[in-house]
Amino acid sequence: MLKIRNLESGYGKLKVLKHISMHVDSGEIVTIIGANGAGKTTLLSTISGLIKVSSGEMSFGGMDISKLAPSKIPALGCVMVPEGRQVFATMTVEENLILGGHVLHKSGRKAMAALLEHQYSLFPILKERRHQLAGTLSGGEQQMLAMGRALMSKPKLVMMDEPSTGLAPLIVKEIFHIIERLRNEGNTVLLVEQNAKAALSIADRGYVLETGKVIVQGPAEDLLANSDVQRAYLGREKIEL
Repeated sequence: MLKIRNLESGYGKLKVLKHISMHVDSGEIVTIIGANGAGKTTLLSTISGLIKVSSGEMSFGGMDISKLAPSKIPALGCVMVPEGRQVFATMTVEENLILGGHVLHKSGRKAMAALLEHQYSLFPILKERRHQLAGTLSGGEQQMLAMGRALMSKPKLVMMDEPSTGLAPLIVKEIFHIIERLRNEGNTVLLVEQNAKAALSIADRGYVLETGKVIVQGPAEDLLANSDVQRAYLGREKIEL
């Protein structure tokens, strides 16, 4: 579904990603872990078209997306749930969700209503809060809203940037269980997460980034058992699923 080869990108003259090669297959959860400043968010932003590709190849569904405008990529089925939620605070929960489905506006009211109901089945608390302003939700509820908003476009690939940031352990467990459910329903997820143990516990495969380079990759269970990964990224994790 997503294929990246020798990708380089960054900010102006600052090169952050250096010869990144990776892929995401349909129906799997792939996680990217690494310390702050490793390049995880830069990678998602580059895939989303928000940061220009300096060199290398990047394709989605067999189509070259390395030079596409960021507004074109969601229509192909590749969406991102940004770090920090970034919901529209002065709009209601339901208005936020409907906005997420704007690329499908030609599908009609019945299709949009069915999409809304599906999000409400995934996130029952959002149905309770559907007429509430998004800015009044708790952090966990805003994270669920950001996820639901992304799913309203029926994406082929959902990219999530640090969904556990700032959330209580019980809410983090709930968020990760929902991500597992998405995969079980046939969705594909690219998950960037500092909570390495929790991320690897639900992922199929993983990549470890360090200073803009992939230093280790493989099945998630192998990375969990890798002594170097354990020492660098798993030693202080407190949230397990």
